[in-house]
Amino acid sequence: MGKKIIIGLLAFLGSFSFLFAQVPVQDKSELEKERQKLQTEINEMQDQYDNVKGQTKKSVAQLNILSRKIRLQESYVRNIDKELRMIDDDIYLSNVEIYRLQKQLDTLKTQYARSVIYAYKNRSTYDYLNFIFSAADFNDAIKRISYLKSYRSYREQQVGNIIETRKQLAIRKEQQFAKKDQKSKALENQTKQMKALDEQKKEKDEIVSNLKSQEKDLQKQLAAKRRRDSELKNSMMAIVNREIAKAADEAKKNAKANTETNSSTSSSTNPNITTIRINPRGDYLNLNATDVKLNGRFELNKGKLPWPVDNGYVSGHFGFYTIEGTSIRGENPGITISTPSISVSVKAVFDGEVAGIFNSGDEMGVTIRHGKYFTTYSNLSSVSVKKGDQVKTGETLGKLGADEDGSGGRLDFLLMIEKKNVNPELWLIRR
Repeated sequence: MGKKIIIGLLAFLGSFSFLFAQVPVQDKSELEKERQKLQTEINEMQDQYDNVKGQTKKSVAQLNILSRKIRLQESYVRNIDKELRMIDDDIYLSNVEIYRLQKQLDTLKTQYARSVIYAYKNRSTYDYLNFIFSAADFNDAIKRISYLKSYRSYREQQVGNIIETRKQLAIRKEQQFAKKDQKSKALENQTKQMKALDEQKKEKDEIVSNLKSQEKDLQKQLAAKRRRDSELKNSMMAIVNREIAKAADEAKKNAKANTETNSSTSSSTNPNITTIRINPRGDYLNLNATDVKLNGRFELNKGKLPWPVDNGYVSGHFGFYTIEGTSIRGENPGITISTPSISVSVKAVFDGEVAGIFNSGDEMGVTIRHGKYFTTYSNLSSVSVKKGDQVKTGETLGKLGADEDGSGGRLDFLLMIEKKNVNPELWLIRR
């Protein structure tokens, strides 16, 4: 009878062990990392916005930065929502566990009380001795003594189980208080972030309203930008075409020289004369061993290239865009990088050769060839390199010119893979 009670008790203790499982720590850790990353980006965007916020005239740059900051703020609020759901799950599981432990403790107390009452009623030494000496034989007496020891051990174990269950219950209740406190702080943070988000949206609406009233001026600025972009693309394409043609001529010369060498060394009776043909795809920028090496290295650095200017931020993204609240549409062949001040150093983002220097109105530009990749840095007030120079990553190419709205410096940064324009922002390191 005593053994059955002990076995049943142990089974009872083990049957609910799965309820101790918590929400995976990894999920919580990843959520915290995401929140920290978002907070870092929000702080960076705030620094960028502070640089242009003081301008009397509302600008597209202000709108772009604030819109990006709002998107980050919304992501931050969603992150808090996820955290709150996880805390609620923790609290629910904790409540279930507290209920289980309380029921278990009540059961243990009841069972122990019964065993105490039984022991009290049979406390006479005579009863114990009579129980032993009434055995049928010696082996039966040994079994009865063993049973009495097991029964005593079972009662001691009952006390230990009660103490351990009380301890677990106290720990769980303490964790429950901590979870509720964590939820309270998360709700407070959520309220704070939602308030900040509402303020940012109101500020954005104000900027959109101002820009809408400036639509005619913005249309003029956009027309000027289109002309500038067209000149920039033409200048860059001319340089790229010249480099491709130069590489093609070199390839033809090398092919002709190799053919003549093979012809002179081949037997006149041998019908299998080796002939080197030009790449039918016209991929001449991959024929030079130095270019091939550069291409491989450049490709490996996608998302790792340094910024061409210090303290710069993207005020105009690559591709088609719409100015919110207006009918203005446009397309950016590269990215526009703004800086708080002018005349800052513009630096090469990768090793290469200066393929060309051009003028576009009052602006100057430099194009660097990195194998089949070309980077262009436009709106320079001065240039400190010349065509044919070999430059290293981080080497100064010139000084940055001013933006036309007087808000600071502006760099038009383009990236081409042979004749194809691509998004340079994807190649720069994330700050």
